[in-house]
Amino acid sequence: MSRPDNSHLVIAAARCRAASTRKRAVTALRRMENAGAPITFDTVAREAHVSRSWLYNQGDLRAEVQRLRQRQPPSTTTTAIPNRQRASNDSLLRRLEVAATRIRHLEAENKQLRDALALALGEQRAADVLGSRDTPTNKIRSSHRAMLRTASTTLSSSENPWPKA
Repeated sequence: MSRPDNSHLVIAAARCRAASTRKRAVTALRRMENAGAPITFDTVAREAHVSRSWLYNQGDLRAEVQRLRQRQPPSTTTTAIPNRQRASNDSLLRRLEVAATRIRHLEAENKQLRDALALALGEQRAADVLGSRDTPTNKIRSSHRAMLRTASTTLSSSENPWPKA
C-alpha cells in the first residue's frame, strides 16, 4: 500500500514560511528606518528574528541594509560622560596620592627582599667556597632541628595518650 503524494503540501508550507520570513525582515527594516535606529545586519536580524546569514543571502535585502547603513551618520565611539559621573580634580589627586604611596611601599618592600636575597646568596656562596655550612642562617636552622629532635624524643619516650588500634 503506497502513501498519497503530499509533496505539494510540504512545498506550499515552505513557500509560506519563506514569505513570512521575508515579510518579517522587510517590516523590521522599515520600522528601524522610520525610528532612526542604527541599521546593521545584526540589528535587523535580531529585530526580524532571522539569521544574519539569511539576510546576507537575500540580495535585495542585503543591498537595502548596505544602502541604509551608508545613509546613517557615523557613530561616535566615545560617548560623553555626564558631569555628575566625572571624577573631580580633588578625587583624581587623592587617587594619585594613594597610588604614589602604594608605589613607595612596594619599592621599599622590593628593596628589603632584594637585600635578604643578596644576604642568603652571599651566605650560600661563602659556604660553597669555604666548604663550611656554619652560616648564621644554618645556625638558626640547626637550632630549630635540635629543638625538634628534643621535642620528638620527649614525645616518643612519654606514654602515648592515643594508643594504636
